[in-house]
Amino acid sequence: MGYNQKKEVNEAIEAVDYTLGYLIEAQKYLHSASNWGVFDILGGGFFATMVKHGKMDDARNAIMMAKDSIISLKKELLDVNEVLDVDLEISDFLIFADYFFDGIVADWMVQSKIKTAQSQVDQAIEKLEEIKSCLKMIVC
Repeated sequence: MGYNQKKEVNEAIEAVDYTLGYLIEAQKYLHSASNWGVFDILGGGFFATMVKHGKMDDARNAIMMAKDSIISLKKELLDVNEVLDVDLEISDFLIFADYFFDGIVADWMVQSKIKTAQSQVDQAIEKLEEIKSCLKMIVC
């Protein structure tokens, strides 16, 4: 393997690590949002709803950064066409219902969205770790 090829692979590994950092950050925020969601379902009230949505916003921001980072990763890996598809969008109605009706049905619907996003982030992390392993095998 030539120097330039090895350099490109190492740059791709760095891009994977950078993206993984954002996804791990999102994973932590989603875990926290999920915990607050359980508390909210059990009667945590307005404060729990507020904190939960704050954590969800933080996770959404980390996911957006990860999506941007994927663009750089794709430039490094033109032959790998992995798509990061994480959906944490919650309709305005669900947010409104969660804050103002603060009932178990609205809380349960939001909790379901959090769990879906957690699963998608976990899958994206797993894919990126597989790509990183393949890249490391090329360099070695």
